[in-house]
Amino acid sequence: MADSRISVLDAPAAPAPGPDIVVITAHPQMEHSRINRRLMRAARGLPTTESSPLIVVRDLYSLYPDYLIDVAAEQALLATAKLIVWQHPIHWYSMPPLMKLWLDDVLAFGWAYGPGGTALRGKDLWLVATTGGPADSYRPTDYNRYFFDDFLPPYEQTANLCGLRFLPPLLLHGAHRAEEPEVEAHVAVYAQRLASYPNWPELGELLYELPALIPHDARPDEDADDAADRPRRATSNGAT
Repeated sequence: MADSRISVLDAPAAPAPGPDIVVITAHPQMEHSRINRRLMRAARGLPTTESSPLIVVRDLYSLYPDYLIDVAAEQALLATAKLIVWQHPIHWYSMPPLMKLWLDDVLAFGWAYGPGGTALRGKDLWLVATTGGPADSYRPTDYNRYFFDDFLPPYEQTANLCGLRFLPPLLLHGAHRAEEPEVEAHVAVYAQRLASYPNWPELGELLYELPALIPHDARPDEDADDAADRPRRATSNGAT
């Protein structure tokens, strides 16, 4: 009688563990970036050990040059992550266009927010951003007119709507003119924070806010006349 035992090679492979941290990075000209490219490389270069978090880096402009985002793939990664990082230069007081499209498509109604949209609830969101203007330019008496914190409510409210805890951002102002020692120190802080998550001293003091309740009819049907048609193409400049 033939031996019916299943060999090790025939046995179904155990599913690969999902990432603990997903870094979503977006820079339209990453090859010319001075700071964001180094931040991305630092995240990708962190060693993997039994005690360190598993990190996946998603370079949106490399993955989706056609702006056609694989929503299922992105959501699958986010579903297992404990920390989501948005790493990008500030463009017109906000995020680059492809990252905004990523939000529009991936953070879907009924999945990330709204009735039944609990996939991200209880996770952390960390903004890691660079600005071309120096820190002193973000004040009422200078050309940006507002403190930088005044531009954060859209990020904070997006986090709240999805049940995410918005962590204090890591910012580098004046990225175009930052001296090399400052850049090296900034990249080192970023790498250290990623490698040590969730063992950040301040996390114990940061509370999760209850997400806002959204009614079932808060959005029109996909085929409704007033359903928004979002743009599929966009361009941006800057290389911080």
